[in-house]
Amino acid sequence: MNRSLLALTFSFCLSTIFAQTPFKFAQITDTHVGGQTGEEDLRRTVEDLNRQKDIDFVILSGDATEFGADEELKLVKKILDDLKLPLYVIPGNHDSNWSESGANSFRKVFGGETFFFEHKGYQFVGTTSGPNMRMSPGQIPRENIVWLDSVFTANPNKDTPLISINHYPLDSSLNNWYELVDRLQGRNIQFALCGHGHINKLYNWDDIPGVMGRSNLRAKAEVGGYNIITIAKDSVFFHERNPGVGTQNSWLKLPLQKLKFANNYKRPDFSVNSHTKAKVAWEYVNNGDLGAGFSSDGKLAFTANTIGELFALDLKSGKRKWVFQTGGKIYSTPDYASGMVVVGSTDNSIYAVNSQTGKQVWKVQANKAVLGSPNIYKGKVYIGASDGVFRCIDLKSGKVVWTFDQVKNFVSTLPTIADGKVIFGSWGNGFYALDVNTGKLVWEWNNGHVNRMFSAAACYPVVANNRVFVVAPDRFMTALDLKTGKVIWREKKDQYRVRESMGLSFDKKYVYAKTMDGELIGVPVTADHMDVSWKSKLKLPYELTPSAIYSNKDLVIVPNNSGLVSAINPKNGEVVWQYKISNAMVNPTLVTKNFVIASTMDGKIVKLTY
Repeated sequence: MNRSLLALTFSFCLSTIFAQTPFKFAQITDTHVGGQTGEEDLRRTVEDLNRQKDIDFVILSGDATEFGADEELKLVKKILDDLKLPLYVIPGNHDSNWSESGANSFRKVFGGETFFFEHKGYQFVGTTSGPNMRMSPGQIPRENIVWLDSVFTANPNKDTPLISINHYPLDSSLNNWYELVDRLQGRNIQFALCGHGHINKLYNWDDIPGVMGRSNLRAKAEVGGYNIITIAKDSVFFHERNPGVGTQNSWLKLPLQKLKFANNYKRPDFSVNSHTKAKVAWEYVNNGDLGAGFSSDGKLAFTANTIGELFALDLKSGKRKWVFQTGGKIYSTPDYASGMVVVGSTDNSIYAVNSQTGKQVWKVQANKAVLGSPNIYKGKVYIGASDGVFRCIDLKSGKVVWTFDQVKNFVSTLPTIADGKVIFGSWGNGFYALDVNTGKLVWEWNNGHVNRMFSAAACYPVVANNRVFVVAPDRFMTALDLKTGKVIWREKKDQYRVRESMGLSFDKKYVYAKTMDGELIGVPVTADHMDVSWKSKLKLPYELTPSAIYSNKDLVIVPNNSGLVSAINPKNGEVVWQYKISNAMVNPTLVTKNFVIASTMDGKIVKLTY
């Protein structure tokens, strides 16, 4: 027997022996620290785990916090530091979607957002689920997929049993579920774990057994709970344990075996692209997620990604011309003016770079992440951050002209400038109009909610006819007086469930809003109530994307949460064409007279002509 064959035989025998060694681990999930009982419930669980003598390690499968706030993350980490067992953690949607740090603090606090390790003959891989900073279905970040490919390349033995952990189920609640499932099916996947649903339940995810674990929260019970998972010789057992009460009988037993896959779960349908009027002039694929829109100088398009890159693409060829690296994820849409590009980063900085070279011109330091998008107006940069401060910065010198330090919670929107005012919302139910020259508060509006998830903070405010229009997750459309901030009308219609996506018609006669039922409606800017007097023929499935709606004279461009770009005739509402880029959320688009530049959260950018 030659040496290579001997080594292969030894490796196989060794992995077989390890795979037969029984062991136990615990899965905690959905602790929601920052919520009503999250802290106390997690402390009980940590104390209980420390009393267990036969558990090898612990996995926390997401939603560690309620809002992903820095203080919540620090508190979770402090509680978990008392755990005497090895711990592996991934974030959930509550840790990322409303995160003041743009999900950057999670990585700093826990040392990463993914994990891979081997234990007694089994491989464990944990990935992030998103959605990151934009309300949409979940999504495994593009950089996680790239990372996973590198992990599997570095660990080529496909026979080693594998267990996958993600906060979301591996189904259509994740936009790109199939990208992970296809990779897992190429290995010896045994089962996959998730949280998110707060109950113990067995699923079938394209022939992969999927196991959802209960939330650690007590809910209506006296104590919360977690799962103890026992890997035996040929089976895996799931037991719910309630701290201080005891371990229940096994609620699930699964065989450990080589799985067979029929791939019956339907993959995304791209057939619309075979008969569309839109033509792809070029496509660019990047290695990180994209959560920003575009600006342009007429020759280059500027955007940014979640691996911290601000970059420029040639509008004609789609080739990348330069890249500027920041120290954090970027969700801020860059703005361009006078040969400079400005962007905010979750490394707590605002940058201005030369638009031709990408070289840094200046940098302004904030106290927390900068998720807001800049608006450059008359040589000044207006931008909000997560430190409760809104800034006006001189474009040429980078000197701060004024600050407004009374912002409730963080800013993630693009401010609107009109009538000498800069107008924006924040994730503390604050909505502000500041004097554009001095930063003095002109007026402030509050929607009356206590829950900050209802904030009018994601929409780009629309100004027309001396009114400010906003939509929010409370499903209200509101018209405010531009001068005073007083409510002109505020209305909620169950048949038109608006949320966060809106825009202004090219002729400035209508405020467009996209509904959660996938419709595009128009309300006259002169109306004295929510008069839906224009409605397109567009009918999308259930829809969440907050991306702004832009238009030109001939088309209204509507982004959706599953990679579809729709072009609508503004006169009759007919759908002129559609193009599906991927299955991920479409960011705010760049709309010109002759073409559209669009990107999706999973890192794809296309130039569409028509």
